[in-house]
Amino acid sequence: MPTHLVQISNGSATRLAMVDGATLRCMEKFSSTYELARFCIRENASIEGTVRNYARGEVLSYDDVYDGRSKWRLIGPIHVPEEPSRLLVSGTGLTHLGSARQRQAMHLAEATKKTDEPVTDSMRMFQWGVEQGRPSEGDVGVAPEWFYKGNGRELRGPFEGLEIPNYAEDGGEEAEVAGVYIIDEEGKPFRIGFAQGNEFSDHQFEKRNYLNLAGSKLRTCSLGPELVVGAAFDDIPGKVKVFRAGAILWQKEIATGEQNMCHSLANIEHHHFKFAGHRQPGSVHVHFFGADALSFGEGIVLGDGDVMEVSFEGFGRPLRNSVQVDQNTNEMYRVRSLA
Repeated sequence: MPTHLVQISNGSATRLAMVDGATLRCMEKFSSTYELARFCIRENASIEGTVRNYARGEVLSYDDVYDGRSKWRLIGPIHVPEEPSRLLVSGTGLTHLGSARQRQAMHLAEATKKTDEPVTDSMRMFQWGVEQGRPSEGDVGVAPEWFYKGNGRELRGPFEGLEIPNYAEDGGEEAEVAGVYIIDEEGKPFRIGFAQGNEFSDHQFEKRNYLNLAGSKLRTCSLGPELVVGAAFDDIPGKVKVFRAGAILWQKEIATGEQNMCHSLANIEHHHFKFAGHRQPGSVHVHFFGADALSFGEGIVLGDGDVMEVSFEGFGRPLRNSVQVDQNTNEMYRVRSLA
């Protein structure tokens, strides 16, 4: 069975704990996922085996922590202590087939080619993924769409707000699974595990022109509550919901994993870590693998106080975040010269 890890804080200290049903078994020796991963690399040890050996600390009620009745609260399942800028958040788009399988997507791509309507750059890139995104073992496929989201300062934990800045046009959920990675001292990447996430974006700004994609992604996002070590990334069903005033405003059955994607995990990982700048020793990477459905696509406009919920089977308790709209006036930032 996969190992599920959470990080918790009481405001002055941070702990790493293993999820054991309705309880959290705190780790001895390690206070963060980062410390645990670096230890396992140095000692050539597995995370799962190390967790079993060191999960002998205080036992806490997971219900109390999750529901806010404990002095301990959930934080994101990965961070770089003291150096949040050493955590890179990125993602891959145009990866999911939606409700269609690969053969159906192939037919869709061929049908699109036969129409008289111009093929958009987005559809063209999607077609390339369908045709060349799942290469044979050892081969390199076509590069997926890639984007930068920020660093560890933009990564929020469970129950924290995701902000629509005063300069934004919109903000909407993107229910996804993300890979969590660490780079060893020789510049080699290691996958720690997977976590469910909300890759929050400004879809209205992107809709105006696809060249706005880069800017639309520079928003806060969220991960957790649990980091899952040893999970398969094949066919992962899930649900995404939006609540307004306590009632469900919108919900959707979704799916992720390689069976629901036109790019293989290996191909996505290769095209991310082929860049030397993404293999800096000691750095951490959170990479979102793409969304299957968006409330924005069905005309939903999220507002201040709405709550987004993401859950994937086998990935632990739901990830919940509220929407926070910055009500301050958008003022121009002025740069001072040092000349």
